[in-house]
Amino acid sequence: MITVQSISNYDKAHPTAITIGTFDGVHIGHRKILERLINNAKVLELKSTVLTFFPHPRMVLQKDVSIKLLNTIDEKIKIMEELGIDYLIVHPFTKEFSRLSATQFVRDILVNDLKTKKIIIGYDHRFGRNRNANINDLMAFGNALDFEVEEISAQEVDDVSVSSTKIRKALEDGDMKTANMYLGYNYMLTGSIVKGKGLGRKLNFPTANLSIPEEYKLIPKNGVYVVSSVLNGKTVFGMMNIGFNPTVEGKTKSIEINFFDFEQDLYGKKIQVDIIDRIRDEKKFNSLEALQAQLKKDRETSLSIISK
Repeated sequence: MITVQSISNYDKAHPTAITIGTFDGVHIGHRKILERLINNAKVLELKSTVLTFFPHPRMVLQKDVSIKLLNTIDEKIKIMEELGIDYLIVHPFTKEFSRLSATQFVRDILVNDLKTKKIIIGYDHRFGRNRNANINDLMAFGNALDFEVEEISAQEVDDVSVSSTKIRKALEDGDMKTANMYLGYNYMLTGSIVKGKGLGRKLNFPTANLSIPEEYKLIPKNGVYVVSSVLNGKTVFGMMNIGFNPTVEGKTKSIEINFFDFEQDLYGKKIQVDIIDRIRDEKKFNSLEALQAQLKKDRETSLSIISK
């Protein structure tokens, strides 16, 4: 897959079959649409192309800083790449871009810039300034400008919407089984390892502290989780705590991972942590000894889940 930053950087030599959307999570509902795109592109000898936007339009138009997304842009690129799409175009979403008329968007961008020959799009898709054009307008443009429009049905669009809602709710509830089922993969957190307070090392459970710079990334409910990462080319399992370390009166939220049978220094490294399951809520213990005893139980629980 070739990732293109901005529509203006697309190589106009390649006619496209295209779909447009935020595709947050790239979950099982999205994948049906993307598989249809890939199959259409092969049959029509076009390049399968996804046009997505960053920042999320709501962040720009509504200044919605509370919005939480399932993927960072880098995570989305990684997942899309694994699906076999030819081109992912990540276009900067701005107020100026939102003011393009429907004609400008279709004629100048879809047809002239992206050489679109087929569009696969939801029945409820709205576009152009003030989102005043719909799929019927798009089909009329297609007749005039020589491209085909394939409509994604209400049932399929609802599946996508329901999946996204259920994934967000499941993550907020700490229900990893449901979240991962709808995603089609284990939910991931990506960030850099930074220095912590060293409490884990004192308890014989040294932790890697994960810092995620993207404030819009949805972090699951506080608690203890079973996780895995690929470190130096090898899959390593561990357990992760999300929360405030109440036993030591912690004031700031942290994400700490204790990797099993792994001793190497990870400071400064960027890693991806895949969340397999949730073990328990975060809890305040009466002493560090009680906390240490619970961590031993958590490790045994984690190893039991991993072995299955």
